[in-house]
Amino acid sequence: MRPLTIASAVLSFASTALTAQSNLTKPLTSRLILPSEFSPPQNFKNLNLVHIINLEKSYPKESINVLIENVASEPQDEYYLPFTSRQMETIGALEVKDRKDPDGGFFDVEAVEYDPLSETQFYRIRLPTPLAPKAQQTLGITYSYLSALSPLPAAVAQKDKQYLVYTFSAYAPSAYVTIKQKTEVKFPSANIPEYTIVQASKGEAESPQKQGSKFTYGSFAEIPAGAVEPVTVRYEFTKPLIHISRLERDIEVSHWGGNVAFEERYTLHNRAANLTKQFSRVEWAQQAHYNPSTTAIKELKFPLKVGSLTPYFTDVIGNVSTSRFRSNKREANLEIKPRYPIFGGWNYPFRVGWDADLKKFLRKLKSGDGYVLNVPFLEGPKQPEGMEYEHIELRVILPEGAENVQYSTTVPLVSADISLHRTFMDTTGRTSLTLTAINIVDDLRDRELIVTYDYPLLAGLRKPLVIFTSFVSLFFAAWAIGSLDVSIRGRK
Repeated sequence: MRPLTIASAVLSFASTALTAQSNLTKPLTSRLILPSEFSPPQNFKNLNLVHIINLEKSYPKESINVLIENVASEPQDEYYLPFTSRQMETIGALEVKDRKDPDGGFFDVEAVEYDPLSETQFYRIRLPTPLAPKAQQTLGITYSYLSALSPLPAAVAQKDKQYLVYTFSAYAPSAYVTIKQKTEVKFPSANIPEYTIVQASKGEAESPQKQGSKFTYGSFAEIPAGAVEPVTVRYEFTKPLIHISRLERDIEVSHWGGNVAFEERYTLHNRAANLTKQFSRVEWAQQAHYNPSTTAIKELKFPLKVGSLTPYFTDVIGNVSTSRFRSNKREANLEIKPRYPIFGGWNYPFRVGWDADLKKFLRKLKSGDGYVLNVPFLEGPKQPEGMEYEHIELRVILPEGAENVQYSTTVPLVSADISLHRTFMDTTGRTSLTLTAINIVDDLRDRELIVTYDYPLLAGLRKPLVIFTSFVSLFFAAWAIGSLDVSIRGRK
């Protein structure tokens, strides 16, 4: 496909595609291999750092806004960020941008492998432009942790409140000296019965400072590299902890039918506190009158693209009728209710699907046989308490004969593969693009996936010709068989 034609089509779709990388995106599994004695060179100094921890959802989301300065004698473009081994396993959606240039795109981020037995691991952040000596730049770093919140107590009664525990450091993770920093913690409510107090030192005030549902640890002065100040908080969160251990999402494109079919298969688990006793349907019916907060999952809401139609909702038993679909010119919402409320420790595998007009997602290039497909990477439920996805496998099934497949997305991927998917009446099989992502949170549900491919005219006519030839062959075979004289006659 001609590069200029592809570029113009991709740029015309959405601003997110401007900063996305195509098939050259480095997967998270490809680590930068360094010597075992590696230690980040002290080429930078953090002048001012603000660490924000948001606990308002069912997963902790953290952001670090830091003003860095190059203290080396030469330009530098490698900034290292440390994490523990456990954090490296559960961290997701690590993204870095220039705070003063939010439209400038994400920086290149890569995991470092130097000593598998070390408790401290690193991510390397590559600055787009090397920072000159004594020059400064403001970085905006965001990331989330999966399965990082634990209910305490681990089991509660059906009507009881739930409390979660989260452990972090009052000092932001840093491989460099930090001149000044503070950590802000945002809670879902002001009910925080237990928290760690950091004693005052060097004339600083005791932490935390409280302001409603917000705690502030610090500010702290002159913190050395790698310093840690453990903090544990216990707070009320009487909501479910929705964890999707696996999501399989299929997007099937049909040029002849003018349709794009979506199907999502979920393996859902509620990580909230377990029940101390057996589930009581009577208590649950009584609660329905005043609708109190609960750790159970009662319903899931899917905001779909306008024009979506013919949705369905099934589980391992079969079709589930407790769903409602509302569609008009402004919105399309699918609301589903499981067969039973899903309490802490319970699982619920299910699948949903729907169709949509292909014209809303596909565009043909003005010249050549090229097409551009623009679809959401993730369209899962949009819940106020949030959702986390441990493993996502996305398949884009293109028409048979599609070639020169390229893709672009800002969602961090671990692998990508192009294969053949064989279905009814196929000859060689349909081209299938499979993308895999891990440790994703619902904050990324609006990210786009742009797929470009060539679909020649002969490839489009292949299936009708195969069907026509098959019917002609069938009729000819029937005629030939009918013309045979298989009667038994006596000798003359």
